[in-house]
Amino acid sequence: MTYVSQEESRPSRRTALTGLTGLVGWGGAALAAGCTPANRAPSAQGPSPAPTASATRSPAGTTPGAMTLFQDPAFNFNGLWALGGAGFGGSEVGEVLTAVNTINKAGLSSQTYVETFKKLGDRLMGAPQGSRPDRQTRRFRALRAAQYYAQALFFVLGSDAPAGEEQLYKSGRGAWDTFCELSDPAPVTSDVPYGQTPLPVWFFRPDDSGRQRPTVILTNGSDGQNVDMWAYGVSAAVERDWNALVYDGPGQGQLLFVNRVVFTPRWETVVTPLVDWLVARSDVDPDRIALTGLSMAGNLAPRAAAFEKRIAALVAMPGCLEPWLGFPPEIRKILAPGKAETNDIWNKEVVPGLSAADAATMKKRFEPFSVPAMLAAREGKVFTDFYTPAKRIESLTLTSVVDRITMPTLVLDYEYEQFYPGQPRRMFDRLTSPKDYVRLTAATGAQLHCSPMAPQQHCDVVFDWLQEKLAGR
Repeated sequence: MTYVSQEESRPSRRTALTGLTGLVGWGGAALAAGCTPANRAPSAQGPSPAPTASATRSPAGTTPGAMTLFQDPAFNFNGLWALGGAGFGGSEVGEVLTAVNTINKAGLSSQTYVETFKKLGDRLMGAPQGSRPDRQTRRFRALRAAQYYAQALFFVLGSDAPAGEEQLYKSGRGAWDTFCELSDPAPVTSDVPYGQTPLPVWFFRPDDSGRQRPTVILTNGSDGQNVDMWAYGVSAAVERDWNALVYDGPGQGQLLFVNRVVFTPRWETVVTPLVDWLVARSDVDPDRIALTGLSMAGNLAPRAAAFEKRIAALVAMPGCLEPWLGFPPEIRKILAPGKAETNDIWNKEVVPGLSAADAATMKKRFEPFSVPAMLAAREGKVFTDFYTPAKRIESLTLTSVVDRITMPTLVLDYEYEQFYPGQPRRMFDRLTSPKDYVRLTAATGAQLHCSPMAPQQHCDVVFDWLQEKLAGR
């Protein structure tokens, strides 16, 4: 990794539209966490991955250090994400690679991907062969099941059964809840007031002694699930004698898939009630509450920190000033000044030319910002109102509030960042608070958006920094 302090710094979660009438190969990598293809990112130029039919080899020409599990970049990114969770018990290497080979043998598609990982989740929620599982076996089988259900959920809108999205989410949520219930101590669960729909929270502690400890609020991105927070903060926090709070905000988890509440650009209205809930607890040190944001939450968490001053330290993973720039310029050009004009272009010139894969991409990327888009996708249809969710995504821009952030801030960046290239450095340069910049690289296998193959390295960097910044408080 490359570490740059404030004093030393100096400026140094995918193919786009052809015109406005169709997408060419864009469906793949746009799904994972943004909409800019990896092989088009300015910092990630290189040959495209060679085809592979096996998870046991990595052909020449791939992104340096990255294993090619699938030809399609989006499926490959998600496969790497599943593999990376193994270091924290969130997956099993053999299970993931067997699933990958099963999918490739059947023919890679959303359908085969969803079917294979769902079956794996279902199997793990049942009893293992040849033994009666003890508490820990059931606990970690449930954690792995939550990961595999999340893998299936990610691509379900492109499958033959998009109407099963909510039930598939509930399967993953059930596995996560089982894991939590079997933990010792089990996390404290609650519903924190937020508008008309409370926020479900899971408060993890190293023990139930009631001793006051530093606490990290872990914020997920636009399409992550709670199991991701185990690998990207909970386990590392508890091992370091910290508390960790996991939550579903608007546009995420239960609030999206069940309650149908979409993203808000005012994330401080989400984080402030969480801080209220934490400071009321005797086992939380109110002067040592940190906030992290993973993937698109590298935009949400800084927004909240600009207004919620009880946050003692902030980590953006990666820094993201403008999520709308994660979409190709050809898509952004559809957004005309007026709603009628925008939607006319979308429905008459773009939608008729979408392939099934490209339509699935658009459904996935827009559902956290529009309930009508989500409901249409569950019926196998493409949404007709492009304007409303596009304006919501555009409204997440942080450029006007970054200078209001006052607490120490760590901005992470990644070599071969394929979704928000250049944005972490832009955020770092605009910050006026005490700040640090860390770039995780291919030299240690920590490249790509959010270091999918190296969450342990990721957590080492984050918690070393947090403990240093909050040590004297």
